[in-house]
Amino acid sequence: MTMRGWRLAVVAVLAAICVSGPGHPEVIRTASDLGPLPADRYDFTPQDYQRSQRASALLVRQCMAERGHPDFPLDPRYPSDPFVATAVSTDYGALDLATARRWGYGWDPAKSRAFRPKGRRMTNAEYADFPACNAKTNRRLMRGIDLKRDWLYASTREIEVDKAVKRDPRLRAAWHVWSRCVAEQGFTRYPDPVAAYTDTAWQRGSDGNTRHTQRERATAAADVTCKRRHHTAELWHAALARKQAADITRHRDRYAAGLQALQTYRSNIAEVLRKLG
Repeated sequence: MTMRGWRLAVVAVLAAICVSGPGHPEVIRTASDLGPLPADRYDFTPQDYQRSQRASALLVRQCMAERGHPDFPLDPRYPSDPFVATAVSTDYGALDLATARRWGYGWDPAKSRAFRPKGRRMTNAEYADFPACNAKTNRRLMRGIDLKRDWLYASTREIEVDKAVKRDPRLRAAWHVWSRCVAEQGFTRYPDPVAAYTDTAWQRGSDGNTRHTQRERATAAADVTCKRRHHTAELWHAALARKQAADITRHRDRYAAGLQALQTYRSNIAEVLRKLG
């Protein structure tokens, strides 16, 4: 395809985005700003995660009480604190300009502390019984679900869909434009935004956070600026939506079974919350 053809294709996709998403903000700061994707309804949501954590904690506490630990906390700390990594990137790499300028491709260390358990530390005796109660809890919440075949089927397709997305010619053209934009500002010419985010030059620590160097922060800011200037995230989102829709059509029965498994899981969680609070 000629360069003029690429431009027309990009314009056509952007026009479709503008028509289909009138409620979307002009400036993309988070992945949710881009709107829903076809596979979203088949996948775990943040609300599912919060409810599952609550149900799991209640079941574990009940099990621990049965094993002679009546005051086991709902949100216990381990006998020794592990490192806590905090995911701040999106599927599209960095998107928020203020965050990029302040933290580069890392994050505020206070975020990791915010996710640490709030309860007391487990005793050694409690820690010895905890794995068995945790396993029992998982079996209870997964009751009635075929784990190998149906459980979160959409997530098992993400790898194949992602491969197809990366081969999409319109997306590769968008990455090329973004890459040239970043290079023109004096930074490395990365093949795509993920390569910029994962560059080993940022020297991530054991918790996954970076060193927030001036070079890193400047690169991240250029990355986000170029995404905004050339609508990279929007084009990426559109490519992902196309590939997901095609995959769902091709495997409709399997996706439907996966959705039923997810709904069973939600029902199991709801039952635990009704009984245990």
